[in-house]
Amino acid sequence: MLSARRYSIGEMCEAFAVTARALRFYEDEQLIAPERRGTTRLYTDRDRARLAWILRGKRVGLSLADIKELLDLYDVGDGRETQRVKTIERCQEQVDRLERQRVDIDATLAELNEFISLLKGQERN
Repeated sequence: MLSARRYSIGEMCEAFAVTARALRFYEDEQLIAPERRGTTRLYTDRDRARLAWILRGKRVGLSLADIKELLDLYDVGDGRETQRVKTIERCQEQVDRLERQRVDIDATLAELNEFISLLKGQERN
């Protein structure tokens, strides 16, 4: 039987371009659970997969609570179907939120550009 691969904190930091402090934070938040051998943390392939989810979730603006909920659905035992459905829902909510923000930003930019044009029209030469 092959033994599972274990990764040091340094290997995880290098592989994902994160700090050791970030990994410890995710551990404190119970998002990852490395094995402990004294003060040494050993990360598994499962931790690597979970960290990839965490970082992707952060990049797209999901909260840590959302990410934790989605990660916890991995172990429901339904072939990850619940996790897939919930992830789609959370991502669609984020898309909708960002689209609303884009409308607001576009309106603000238009107003600012109009104001700048007005002020430039009042310049004295």
